[in-house]
Amino acid sequence: MARLRRRPAAVSRFVRPFALATFLASASALAGGQDGVLEGGAVPATDDWCRGPRPAAFASLERVPTAQDWFEVYRIRADVFAIYEAKQYEEVISYLIVGDEKALLFDSGLGVGHMAALVRELSSKPVTVLNSHTHFDHVGGNAEFEDVWNTDTPFSHASARGELDAYGRATLEPDRLCGELPADVATGPYTLRPWRVTHRIHDGERIDLGGRVLEVIFTPGHAPDSLVLLDRARGLLFTGDTYYPGPIYLFARGTDFDAYARSVSQLARLASELQLLLPAHTVPVAEPAQLVALEHAVEEVRAGTVEPVTTEDTLEYRFDGFSLLLAR
Repeated sequence: MARLRRRPAAVSRFVRPFALATFLASASALAGGQDGVLEGGAVPATDDWCRGPRPAAFASLERVPTAQDWFEVYRIRADVFAIYEAKQYEEVISYLIVGDEKALLFDSGLGVGHMAALVRELSSKPVTVLNSHTHFDHVGGNAEFEDVWNTDTPFSHASARGELDAYGRATLEPDRLCGELPADVATGPYTLRPWRVTHRIHDGERIDLGGRVLEVIFTPGHAPDSLVLLDRARGLLFTGDTYYPGPIYLFARGTDFDAYARSVSQLARLASELQLLLPAHTVPVAEPAQLVALEHAVEEVRAGTVEPVTTEDTLEYRFDGFSLLLAR
């Protein structure tokens, strides 16, 4: 997990405020940073994101009680759990997918709560961690696990060494929090503990959990090492940050909009086969038709047929249920 200073023994992302200039300034000030390891994001300008009502989709989900107060856990299917970190600005969601013999944790979150302890509450089966990409908010708990799978890219290698930008180091600033930190975590600079990769995943690789096979599909664009996970038999697609209902960040170093367009088109062709999307931020469920809408949105942006909402530093192309946020 992230190496935090431990003490001794909301409105959705779609409407939250942006201050991209602050982010870009902090990023440019980094000395010796690795290109492409930035999550990309905006420093919260107010706490409005924290005060708003919970998205309506949560009302239909079963809340699973656990001993880990930092997380909210929701049962999506009998053997699929969404692990939501609602108290921090990223509103990141990880997923535990349980088979007959093994379990797979798709992303490990910020590393603020004790992810490994939470996973043990939910399943006693051996657990493999696979990251949808290696931005800090998806890998913070990796070091708590013995079996971690990543892609074989320079981006993934840099992240596994614990390299972190200024935006990431501000993760525990007061304006990024909505509620109390865990009792053994103190505020202060956030750091990312390096982790050991036990397997380099390949595009198209199939992961057999026993009675459940998951397919890996590489989807570079949001990050160079982005991937999604398909449970074809059950019609479930775990989309990572390639799609979520909110402003999809496409401006960080390492982002490639042309690659993103190709990845989105590939996923849109799967929409008719799917029952549910499981995104990595804001809300853990979405309709498969959103992939087709996303493809059309990307095409409109590339064709220049949609006008963005413009600020000094950003171009936000708004669509029904999501937006595409690009740097000017």
